[in-house]
Amino acid sequence: MIRRGFDNEKYLRMQSQKIKERIEEFGGKLYLEFGGKLFDDYHASRVLPGFMPDSKIRMLEELKEDAEIVIVISADDIEKNKRRGDLGITYDLDVLRLIDAFRGKGLYVGSVVITHYQGQAAANLFRSRLNALGVKSYLHYIIPDYPANISLIVSDEGFGKNDFIETERSLVVVTAPGPGSGKMATCLSQLYHEQKRGVKAGYAKFETFPIWNLPLQHPVNLAYEAATADLNDVNMIDPFHLETYGETVVNYNRDVEIFPVLNAMFENIYGESPYHSPTDMGVNMAGNCIVDDEACREASRQEVIRRYYAAMCDQRSGFVSESEVLRIRMLMKRMEISEKDRPCVTPAIEKEMETDAPATAFELPDGRIVTGKTSELLGATSAALLNTLKAMAGIDDDQLLISPRVIEPIQQLKVEVLGNKNPRLHTDEILIALSICAADDPCAASALQMLPMLKGCQMHSTVILSKVDDTLLHRIGVQTTYEPKYETASLYHN
Repeated sequence: MIRRGFDNEKYLRMQSQKIKERIEEFGGKLYLEFGGKLFDDYHASRVLPGFMPDSKIRMLEELKEDAEIVIVISADDIEKNKRRGDLGITYDLDVLRLIDAFRGKGLYVGSVVITHYQGQAAANLFRSRLNALGVKSYLHYIIPDYPANISLIVSDEGFGKNDFIETERSLVVVTAPGPGSGKMATCLSQLYHEQKRGVKAGYAKFETFPIWNLPLQHPVNLAYEAATADLNDVNMIDPFHLETYGETVVNYNRDVEIFPVLNAMFENIYGESPYHSPTDMGVNMAGNCIVDDEACREASRQEVIRRYYAAMCDQRSGFVSESEVLRIRMLMKRMEISEKDRPCVTPAIEKEMETDAPATAFELPDGRIVTGKTSELLGATSAALLNTLKAMAGIDDDQLLISPRVIEPIQQLKVEVLGNKNPRLHTDEILIALSICAADDPCAASALQMLPMLKGCQMHSTVILSKVDDTLLHRIGVQTTYEPKYETASLYHN
């Protein structure tokens, strides 16, 4: 069984209370910059076992009578068709997805802000689309020499040129599809405009990682460095907090580097800064809700190994540079871990050596390892998936769940009608075939009932998975890794 290391209900209570306290500290109006993912925070759920992927949104639901959402998107990202790596959709489409998702939870989305605006044609088209959909939108412009020229930034020619975002609630949550969208600048611009209107408003930041009250070298914080290897983020001791309070806490380099500038902006807006350190600005309570430190440490070590494999595969595909791989490799050395510390890796490699063909291994929640090999009917991952379902259902390994008579017509359809070159069945096709057989075969039905139990299982493949297999395994909650090589020597893989 997966050990629970995090108390999610305690987190929801403490986090919502902390935000309420911060709203009161600023007289009843708070702009809260939300870093990371509000929905589907699977990184947090992997490194903090017990943290639910929807925890942040559940916390906001408790504050929904007081909260409104402002979504920020950069005009440059719209122009470049920038995409979310996890969902594969462009940032502008993700804004629409987020609006639907927030509304589906009963949360009020006030508006969308297009930042870094310089008249980009794609941004104009997107704004027209928002207007047609009845979504209010505002424009924020590039300020020369931002963030260095503070006297210009905090003036009518700087923040003053930006549209003032009309807000209605005491808690304004500022979020974005991804990093670099301009969330912080949007919050600061609003503080300037609110101050000019005689409204007292505050700013706070909600970032789950790094966790400020865990040690610098704690695996949970190092896993965050692995997750942001492409951004060159580095965890560090907050020197401003140490100097002011004599307390050692953790932040990351970008917030520490920008704090003197940010502090000066606060002084120009308020007359004095409400904060003495970048850690002061945060409201994250996750570190107070860890109930099994070793469980979180081990989960984080496994996450770093998964990140390493993902980076190696992305490098093999030409999507990232070698430096990202090397950064994570250095983290693994600091943590004294290697690929062999992932239990499903060695069995998969040994099965490939034994069969001279791609192989896959699953690690079950009870620690058992189940492998699958490549055959004429099935790919290695499909075979391993079936074998795993049999093992979990207590079905003999020799028992056929799907007759070749069922598989062969599907192969004929794939090759002879649909024109596919690979006749072997993908995981989605196998599950459909298994579902058909389950109507008449009690063993197939028992195996199919085990499918939800795969959530949280680990899997390793000796070749890069197809998009179809990777997507399906992700949807059922399997945490996958693969060796950085393709099954064939083709240049195009889909």
